[in-house]
Amino acid sequence: MDFLRSLFARMQGLGSGPVEQVLDELSLEGMARYIQSGDCKNIICMVGAGISTSAGIPDFRSPGTGLYSNLQKYDLPCPEAIFEIGYFKQHPEPFFTLARELYPGQFKPTVCHYFMCMLKEKGLLMRCYTQNIDTLERMAGLEEKDLIEAHGTFHTSHCLNVLCRKEYGLPWMKEKIFSEEIPKCEKCNSLVKPDIVFFGESLPARFSSSLRSDFPRCDLLIIMGTSLSVQPFASLVMKVPPKTPRLLINREKTGESDSLMSFMGIGGMDFDSEKAYRDVAFLGSCDDGCLALAEKLGWKDELVAMVTREHAAIDAAEGGGASASAANQSSGDGEKGPVPEQKDKPAEQTGAREREKEE
Repeated sequence: MDFLRSLFARMQGLGSGPVEQVLDELSLEGMARYIQSGDCKNIICMVGAGISTSAGIPDFRSPGTGLYSNLQKYDLPCPEAIFEIGYFKQHPEPFFTLARELYPGQFKPTVCHYFMCMLKEKGLLMRCYTQNIDTLERMAGLEEKDLIEAHGTFHTSHCLNVLCRKEYGLPWMKEKIFSEEIPKCEKCNSLVKPDIVFFGESLPARFSSSLRSDFPRCDLLIIMGTSLSVQPFASLVMKVPPKTPRLLINREKTGESDSLMSFMGIGGMDFDSEKAYRDVAFLGSCDDGCLALAEKLGWKDELVAMVTREHAAIDAAEGGGASASAANQSSGDGEKGPVPEQKDKPAEQTGAREREKEE
């Protein structure tokens, strides 16, 4: 009802007037100054598969390289079927074959993951809402209280028999997956599924309860590596207060509203119109975007050192191996560390940055 009242007021021009613009400039520099102003105390990060691609994990929808483009070998009725609960119950083999290829623990967190940990260390991260099931946020150092795993986790698994629902831990499931054995319940012999959310299943209860308390208090929303095409996760960009700045770090713009929704004032993100006042887009890889923002904040050296240190610790714990070579990659400015090199084409930063703020 409150939503409808607000909608009708906007359509009739009865709103409360212009929304306060808290950024002094719609640019990455403006975002950095706002973060350092003292007024930005609660940052929420919304992240998707794009933050893990530099770790070697494919995203879902990139043409040619995305996960959905490379599932032909599983002879699925459609690519999405591998994550549909009805199909899984009848044909679990494709999912567990894929799980063996992408299983958590085989990859290292990226610059983007460690940037979020840096926000936490500096007391700025309220929460990370992730669509990912690769657990790299946890591996980087974010704790249970820091995370809302909107699409579930591999950390626990449950029997699908509603009369049983026996729980199993990560080591048990890992052993089943890598022995190429379909996991069956030891109590009732029913199928056991990791606690990741398939199409056709409800999101975790903590997702709904947390967003109701977190988003009204958000001072800055950072969206990284997501197409914002899956609901209800995509709608979260509209849950923050009207004056809260929103930064998109992604290879392409996303989350923008259509003309009708914009007219009604209920649309998504607005980077380029004359009415834009809070949204900024950095177009490039998530790692490059985090490095660029860290540089504006004066944190880049600290971030590169963190990534180098943590990757070395992971390599040492695993006894080295081929993955150790990542520690010798260049950060792109002569510093040594596991930071990806900048691409030949510089990232584009948009958000009406060339337009001076009107008086």
